[in-house]
Amino acid sequence: MQKLLFGISILLLGFFAIFNSLKTFNPEPVRAEGFVKTDVIKGKEPQRIIIPEVGIDIPVKYSKIIGGYWQVFEDVAGWGEGSGYPGESGNQVIFAHARVGLFLPLRNVKSDTKIYVMQENNWYTYKVTEIKEVYPNQIEVVKPTIDETLTLYTCSGYQDSKRLIVVAKRI
Repeated sequence: MQKLLFGISILLLGFFAIFNSLKTFNPEPVRAEGFVKTDVIKGKEPQRIIIPEVGIDIPVKYSKIIGGYWQVFEDVAGWGEGSGYPGESGNQVIFAHARVGLFLPLRNVKSDTKIYVMQENNWYTYKVTEIKEVYPNQIEVVKPTIDETLTLYTCSGYQDSKRLIVVAKRI
């Protein structure tokens, strides 16, 4: 009986270890330091992001600042409240979970990869200029900018301990 209980205990521990390793995007949301809550100008917000080279084509939804953090959605990318609009100066920050159907393929992006951001009536083309991994507390990577910048943000590293940052400029 003791061997059976021991075996069940080991099995349960293994199950919990596997379950925890499957989690993506630590519960820590995206910190929106330096951004101000604003009303969205209808039609100017990004509605879709497409990166054909890595198979990303997902809707983008307006993400409010709540308690100093942007909402993170389970099924779409978020565009951070207060961040820049496509085609205008400022840092437009778009983020999503590192999951299949969202930003998991972002880890395969290379410099010079083209990214397309769609508004209601316009398309904007960007080219990847920088790719880096940072720790979650390194929020300077999503701070507002003077020039037009597109910053993509998702989890990476062992058990999502880091953040993958992809910076692109409009071409």
